[in-house]
Parts: sequence; structure tokens; C-alpha cells
Amino acid sequence: MQDAAAPIEKIALITGASRGIGAALAEALAPEFHIVAVARTTGALEEVDDRIKAKGGDATLAPMDITEDHAMQQLCRAIHERWGKVDLWIHSAIEPQQLMPTDHVALAPKDWAKSLAVNVDATARLMAYVSPLLGPSGTAVFFHDDHAGEKFFGAYGATKAAQMALARSWQAETAAIGPKVKIVAPRPLATAMRSRFHPSEDRSGLVHPKDEAARLLPEILS
Repeated sequence: MQDAAAPIEKIALITGASRGIGAALAEALAPEFHIVAVARTTGALEEVDDRIKAKGGDATLAPMDITEDHAMQQLCRAIHERWGKVDLWIHSAIEPQQLMPTDHVALAPKDWAKSLAVNVDATARLMAYVSPLLGPSGTAVFFHDDHAGEKFFGAYGATKAAQMALARSWQAETAAIGPKVKIVAPRPLATAMRSRFHPSEDRSGLVHPKDEAARLLPEILS
């Protein structure tokens, strides 16, 4: 049992914590927050955990697929039982479907279904499950990445736009009552995801996720 005189831990739940901006923010938030790091790749999560521990922080690793409804319910129930709250939820999990002509999207039904499952369905379910943990004083963070209407971005652009529509509606609905919903806009990042979209791009002008996490952190925590 926690000592009655000890300060209550601040909890940051990060979905999509194994790579990119999610991993960078997990590291940046430690040790001020206990990090609950969610991603599918166990090895990558363990590397994030090592970097958090090197800073004197602590993390709980949750190697789970956010599209698995039962797993997400179980995770949120476990968070409630252990801490009773989430102070900060950062949702950086995303499915970057391969670029293709829009009239080919339906010809790759498994990829399209996965994009919908990760970018839209899982986001909506997590809002429902995490909202009670956030309460009126918590903060949820989403990432703007607008490619709607760009050529060959039909699948990603549509599902990411749907995710942002959910986030913006939730933001409007909770503006006066909480939780606080924030949508932040990272600069172009030197990540594997961006390489999939822009394989021949000159990467010298891209921003490292660690540097962008440091830039975004004051906005996220304000």
C-alpha cells in the first residue's frame, strides 16, 4: 500500500509507444510521469523501458494490439485497479496504409480493414474506455497529420481524417467540463513511417522525434 504521505503518481498512458513520437514522448515524460507504454512490438517497448529507466523513470509495458477490444478493456480495468486514474493519454498509434491510387484501395481489403480498425475503430473505443480514467482534469492528446485529398493518400488520408473528426468532436464536447483534449501538429519527422510515404525524400531537413517531443512537451503539459 502506498504511504499516505507520499505524492500520488502521475500516470501517462501512451498508445503507440514503441517508436517515433510516441516513444520519444514516453522518454521525455519520465520520470515526472509513470509511463504505461502500449504497442504491439515487445522488443521495441523494452528498448523504450531501458531509456526511461536510464533517466530514473519507471514504466509499465503493455505489449498489446489496440484493435483487440478485450485487451484494451482489460488494460483500462488494470489501470483503474492499480492507480484509479490516467493523468495524460497520448494516442500516437497509427496504421500508415501503403500509398496507392484511390481506385485501388478496395482491391486491398485487408489493408483497408486494418487502417479502419487502427485509425478509427480503436480510437473510438479507447476514447470510451480511457475517458472515465481521465476524469474532468486529465488530458488526451492526438496528432494532426492532414493528407486528405492528396494523391495516393486516399486510404491513410480518409482514416486519419476520420480519427481527427472524432478527436475534434470530443474536444468541442469536453471544452467546458473536461477532460482536456489537445490536437498537436508535429513537424515532419525522420521516422520509418515517413520513409514509407516518401522513400526518395532528402531526410536532412527532417526533425528527430526526440527533438520534436521536447518542442511539443510544453504545449502538451500546459
